[in-house]
Amino acid sequence: MSNLAGKAYGMNVITPMPPSRTWINRLIFMVARLLPKTLAGLLGLSLIHFARWFIIKRDQWPTLGQAPEQLEHDYMFFCSNFNGTWDQYIDAFADGIPSGLDLFWYSSVKYPQSIPLTPFKSYIVHNQLDTQYYYNATPGSAQRDIKSALRVMAVLRELESRHASTAPEEFAVEYRKALAKVQTSLGSPGLAPVASNATFDAERNLVPLVEARWG
Repeated sequence: MSNLAGKAYGMNVITPMPPSRTWINRLIFMVARLLPKTLAGLLGLSLIHFARWFIIKRDQWPTLGQAPEQLEHDYMFFCSNFNGTWDQYIDAFADGIPSGLDLFWYSSVKYPQSIPLTPFKSYIVHNQLDTQYYYNATPGSAQRDIKSALRVMAVLRELESRHASTAPEEFAVEYRKALAKVQTSLGSPGLAPVASNATFDAERNLVPLVEARWG
């Protein structure tokens, strides 16, 4: 699946907005930048690599050499990369900053609010575009794996700097202290998750059809 690269999932959601309301979202984004504590619930979600909302006005779409389209709406683009499944991400988002989501998508056409979850998930599915190409430099490692590896590397470098000038017995003590310090960071990378339960169900339901067609 193109949206999935190792443990990371790439999401792109484009929602239409009436041009008369675009200024409202611009104002909301300005306030969010000036008062980052309003996004504290989002910043605390360690599964998120990156998340950004931005506005594309109806006359700003690239034409790629073709005649410009006559669009009725402006559009808001939401782009994010995260660890875990699609369902886990939406659940965590709605739980972490439900009021923030409702503000950011306030002007979007037919936005149903983030709570209850089922209409919100249906809205995201309807407006999500699959990623055509998604590159991940560390497909076997999630964000937490990389942070753990960096902590271990820092401790190892500190031990290396002491090795030449430290007696073996003293170094053994330092080594055990260092091991205890990073013991929670010594996990091994796991397998990539499924993109969502919907993806898993679709693949499962496809099996009998494929067997019936091809034997």
